[in-house]
Order: sequence, then structure tokens, then C-alpha cells
Amino acid sequence: MESPFKSDILKGKVALLTGGGSGIGLEISTQFGKHGASVAIMGRRKTILYSAVSYLQSLGIPAIGFEGDVRKQEDAKRVVELTVNHFGKLDILVNAAAGNFLVSPEDLSPNGFRTVLDIDSVGTFTMCHEALNYIKKGGPGRNSTSGGIILNISATLHYTASWYQIHVAAAKAAVDAVTRNLALEWGTDYDIRVNGIAPGPIGDTAGLRKLVPDEINIKTREYMPLYKLGEKYDIAMAALYLASDAGKYINGTTIIVDGGLWLSRPRHLPKDAVKEFSRTVEKRSRNAPVGVPSSKL
Repeated sequence: MESPFKSDILKGKVALLTGGGSGIGLEISTQFGKHGASVAIMGRRKTILYSAVSYLQSLGIPAIGFEGDVRKQEDAKRVVELTVNHFGKLDILVNAAAGNFLVSPEDLSPNGFRTVLDIDSVGTFTMCHEALNYIKKGGPGRNSTSGGIILNISATLHYTASWYQIHVAAAKAAVDAVTRNLALEWGTDYDIRVNGIAPGPIGDTAGLRKLVPDEINIKTREYMPLYKLGEKYDIAMAALYLASDAGKYINGTTIIVDGGLWLSRPRHLPKDAVKEFSRTVEKRSRNAPVGVPSSKL
């Protein structure tokens, strides 16, 4: 699909993406590169990491990969420094690294709960913390009046509640809180815009294959207002918008990109039945006697 944005909207920018070697993270890396940015990606799995770098470079995108675990502060510090050393600065940090699996609360160990929080929420804060000195106004390669941008990939699971996702719901709720608080404090002190994106079910991703495997017969599309899964492209376009000057006055916001799914519930009655019941109930209501409490005076 052809991008609606100009091909140079991120020209001269340097972006570092955790989880940028696969799925949504790789699509954001690709679209950032296609729109002018130089891209560094961070990941734990060497094979996937370097395969992604080769793919990006084949598109003519200046790209490099660094092995690292967002749960380790020393890795975060090293990768941020290597990115700046290689490209000369850092403009955009995208925190897309995440962990997930289906599990009921009673079968989830405290260690499993902690692991997802460590990757999603603690990892997000750790990367932001280590990037601050480079992404703030006046940082290396930056001018003294303009800071950079942070994008945190969240989810919609915690906006209501989700079956078998208590660990991720807690982690992403923390990510949203980090986004808002850093937007307030770092926006004020360092001119850094901090925003988030909350994807819904996105086709052809490891996340969807884990959460809705073939063995589970769920009629997901029937509950979707747009009756279709999202695409990785949809999330990347939202990221481009927030990272470009088009979103220059947006700060502290998490954009939901799920076609309205988080608002939806299964339809218990067909439309024709709703009309008929509505007429019957309304007529009954009008004909019912109105009880007026008697005065005690």
C-alpha cells in the first residue's frame, strides 16, 4: 500500500527501536527508513536481528543491529551509546519489545508475571532512562531548543479486562502510565514528546498467533466494528504520524489503533429483534401506572 506521507518526512532523523527485528517493530523500522530515517534495531535473538538488518539494507535504508536485552540496564546503555556513536545522534526511541502468552491467573507463577512486567514496563522505562541524555534538547547532535521523540507500544487489554492476559494487562497499564508521566515531566524540562500506540489484533504477527492460535475457534471478526484484522502497516502509519512534524503538538497520548474493537461486545440480539423488542418495551412502559409516593403531611 502506498504511504500517504511524503517520503522525506523523517529525513535526517535517527531512530532506535527495541523489538524492531520482527512483527510490528520491523514494519515501523521499515516505514521509518522508507521515509528518510536511519534505523538501529535492538533484539535478543541474533539470527532474527541480523536478518532484519539485511532486509532493511536491501531497501536502501541505513540500518544497523545491536544485540541486547531491555531488562538489563547495561545492555540498554550500551545499545543507546552504540547507536549515537554510529549515527551521531538519536532522535526517536520506539519501545516495541514485549512478551506475551496465554495463561489463567491461577496457573501463572509470580516469576512469569514478573518477567512480562520486566520486559514491557521496566524495559520501556530503562530504555527511556538511558536515552534521555541523548534525546533531550541540547543532547549530542541535537540543538538546544528541540528535544526528540519517544513512542511506547502499548495494548488495549487493560482498558477493560481480558481473559488469560492479567500479566500483559498489568504491564501495559504501567507502560501507559510511564508514557503520561514522562510526557508531563520530560516534555516540560527537556522538550521531549512521549506518546504511545495501542494496537488491536494485527494479522501476520507472532502476537496474534500466540493469542488466537488455530486450535482456538474464536469468531474474532464478528466482534470487530470494521470486521477485519488490522495490518502492521496501520501501526507503522500511526508511528510515522506521531514521529513526524504532523504530530508536533501531541504529547502524553496513547493512540488506539484497533478499528474500535476495544469498544465492542458480542451482539446478543439481531437488529430486527432489537426494533421489535424496543417497540414492545416502550409501549409497556407508557401504559404502566406511575407510582407517586404519598405525602406524610
